[in-house]
Amino acid sequence: MKVLIVDDNPINRLLPIAWLKRLGCETEESAGGADALAKLATGGFDVVLLDLSMPEMSGTEICRRTRAMPGGGRIRIIAYTAHAAPEAFESFRSAGFDDVLVKPVTRETLLGVFSALEGFEGIGGDGPAG
Repeated sequence: MKVLIVDDNPINRLLPIAWLKRLGCETEESAGGADALAKLATGGFDVVLLDLSMPEMSGTEICRRTRAMPGGGRIRIIAYTAHAAPEAFESFRSAGFDDVLVKPVTRETLLGVFSALEGFEGIGGDGPAG
Protein backbone atom coordinates (compact mmCIF):
# COMPACT_ATOMS: atom_id res chain seq x y z
CA MET A 1 0.00 0.00 0.00
CA LYS A 2 1.40 3.41 -0.96
CA VAL A 3 0.49 6.30 1.36
CA LEU A 4 1.04 10.05 0.98
CA ILE A 5 1.16 11.94 4.29
CA VAL A 6 0.39 15.65 3.86
CA ASP A 7 0.93 18.05 6.75
CA ASP A 8 2.66 21.43 6.92
CA ASN A 9 4.18 20.47 10.29
CA PRO A 10 7.01 17.94 9.80
CA ILE A 11 6.61 16.66 13.37
CA ASN A 12 3.05 15.54 12.55
CA ARG A 13 4.36 13.44 9.66
CA LEU A 14 7.01 11.55 11.65
CA LEU A 15 4.98 9.01 13.63
CA PRO A 16 2.50 8.03 10.90
CA ILE A 17 5.39 7.50 8.50
CA ALA A 18 7.30 5.37 11.01
CA TRP A 19 4.27 3.26 11.93
CA LEU A 20 3.15 2.75 8.34
CA LYS A 21 6.66 1.78 7.19
CA ARG A 22 6.88 -0.82 9.98
CA LEU A 23 3.65 -2.30 8.66
CA GLY A 24 5.07 -2.64 5.16
CA CYS A 25 3.59 0.47 3.56
CA GLU A 26 5.49 2.62 1.12
CA THR A 27 5.25 6.24 2.25
CA GLU A 28 5.92 9.66 0.80
CA GLU A 29 5.41 12.99 2.49
CA SER A 30 4.40 16.48 1.48
CA ALA A 31 4.32 19.81 3.33
CA GLY A 32 1.42 21.34 1.43
CA GLY A 33 -1.04 21.72 -1.39
CA ALA A 34 0.88 22.28 -4.61
CA ASP A 35 3.47 19.62 -3.79
CA ALA A 36 0.80 17.13 -2.69
CA LEU A 37 -1.25 17.66 -5.86
CA ALA A 38 1.86 17.24 -8.03
CA LYS A 39 2.68 13.95 -6.31
CA LEU A 40 -0.92 12.74 -6.57
CA ALA A 41 -1.02 13.60 -10.28
CA THR A 42 1.77 11.09 -10.90
CA GLY A 43 -0.53 8.34 -9.63
CA GLY A 44 0.20 5.25 -7.64
CA PHE A 45 -1.13 6.28 -4.24
CA ASP A 46 -3.67 4.13 -2.45
CA VAL A 47 -4.24 6.39 0.56
CA VAL A 48 -3.68 10.05 1.47
CA LEU A 49 -3.45 11.16 5.09
CA LEU A 50 -4.36 14.83 4.66
CA ASP A 51 -4.12 17.63 7.21
CA LEU A 52 -7.12 19.96 7.00
CA SER A 53 -5.49 23.21 8.19
CA MET A 54 -2.51 24.26 6.10
CA PRO A 55 -1.48 27.78 5.12
CA GLU A 56 -1.10 27.38 1.34
CA MET A 57 -4.22 25.35 0.57
CA SER A 58 -6.75 23.64 2.83
CA GLY A 59 -6.96 19.89 3.02
CA THR A 60 -10.57 20.15 1.86
CA GLU A 61 -9.43 21.91 -1.35
CA ILE A 62 -6.71 19.31 -1.94
CA CYS A 63 -9.32 16.58 -1.45
CA ARG A 64 -11.69 18.24 -3.93
CA ARG A 65 -8.94 18.61 -6.55
CA THR A 66 -7.76 15.04 -6.00
CA ARG A 67 -11.27 13.69 -6.50
CA ALA A 68 -11.43 15.61 -9.81
CA MET A 69 -8.23 13.97 -11.12
CA PRO A 70 -8.44 10.91 -13.35
CA GLY A 71 -8.50 7.98 -10.93
CA GLY A 72 -8.97 10.31 -7.94
CA GLY A 73 -12.09 8.48 -6.86
CA ARG A 74 -10.08 5.32 -6.16
CA ILE A 75 -7.72 7.01 -3.69
CA ARG A 76 -8.76 6.72 -0.05
CA ILE A 77 -8.44 10.16 1.57
CA ILE A 78 -8.30 10.45 5.35
CA ALA A 79 -8.77 13.86 6.98
CA TYR A 80 -6.04 14.40 9.56
CA THR A 81 -6.90 17.17 12.03
CA ALA A 82 -6.68 18.42 15.60
CA HIS A 83 -9.89 20.43 15.27
CA ALA A 84 -12.61 17.87 14.59
CA ALA A 85 -15.54 17.15 16.82
CA PRO A 86 -17.32 13.85 16.11
CA GLU A 87 -20.38 15.73 14.84
CA ALA A 88 -18.23 17.26 12.07
CA PHE A 89 -17.22 13.87 10.64
CA GLU A 90 -20.21 13.66 8.30
CA SER A 91 -19.36 17.03 6.76
CA PHE A 92 -15.85 15.75 6.04
CA ARG A 93 -17.29 12.67 4.33
CA SER A 94 -19.60 14.92 2.30
CA ALA A 95 -16.53 16.91 1.20
CA GLY A 96 -14.96 13.73 -0.23
CA PHE A 97 -12.99 12.30 2.66
CA ASP A 98 -13.29 8.59 3.40
CA ASP A 99 -12.59 8.91 7.10
CA VAL A 100 -11.21 11.21 9.81
CA LEU A 101 -8.19 10.76 12.06
CA VAL A 102 -8.01 13.14 15.02
CA LYS A 103 -4.63 14.37 16.29
CA PRO A 104 -2.80 13.55 18.39
CA VAL A 105 -2.68 10.27 16.54
CA THR A 106 -1.79 7.02 18.24
CA ARG A 107 -0.68 3.82 16.61
CA GLU A 108 -4.03 2.26 17.54
CA THR A 109 -6.15 5.06 16.04
CA LEU A 110 -4.07 5.03 12.86
CA LEU A 111 -4.44 1.26 12.52
CA GLY A 112 -8.16 1.49 13.27
CA VAL A 113 -8.78 4.01 10.50
CA PHE A 114 -6.67 2.14 7.96
CA SER A 115 -8.18 -1.25 8.77
CA ALA A 116 -11.69 0.19 8.32
CA LEU A 117 -11.05 1.45 4.77
CA GLU A 118 -13.46 -0.18 2.36
CA GLY A 119 -11.73 -2.14 -0.36
CA PHE A 120 -8.59 -2.93 1.59
CA GLU A 121 -7.88 -6.39 2.90
CA GLY A 122 -5.53 -5.14 5.55
CA ILE A 123 -2.77 -2.76 6.33
CA GLY A 124 0.48 -3.72 4.70
CA GLY A 125 -1.33 -5.78 2.09
CA ASP A 126 -1.26 -5.40 -1.65
CA GLY A 127 -3.64 -2.44 -1.80
CA PRO A 128 -7.21 -2.45 -3.05
CA ALA A 129 -8.91 -5.82 -3.02
CA GLY A 130 -10.57 -7.14 -6.05
